[in-house]
Amino acid sequence: MARYAIFFTLKPETIQGMMAKPSDRAAVVSKLIEAAGGTLEAYYWMMGQWDGFVVATAPDGTSAAAVSIAVSSTGAFGHLETHEVFAASEIGDLVDRAKSFASQYTPPGV
Repeated sequence: MARYAIFFTLKPETIQGMMAKPSDRAAVVSKLIEAAGGTLEAYYWMMGQWDGFVVATAPDGTSAAAVSIAVSSTGAFGHLETHEVFAASEIGDLVDRAKSFASQYTPPGV
């Protein structure tokens, strides 16, 4: 199953609503991801450019995109960005595969 990092920022009114009516957001996110056939691995809040991020699995990119669209459609988020991530143990295979394609590509201006 593919793994994704989903970074998010919340709108100020969303944060105000959370302060007024706290809830277990990890449970809500987990339920949504499970409905798409995946699992929630981590849910973090942080300081900086992003308010937080989620690490989750999904059966495929279409499922991950559907979750992202469903969440975005609520209007609660200022920005949502989903990235497929790869474990360090997968890098060797990725590099080997890239080597097999490298000779087939001509850079611009060459």
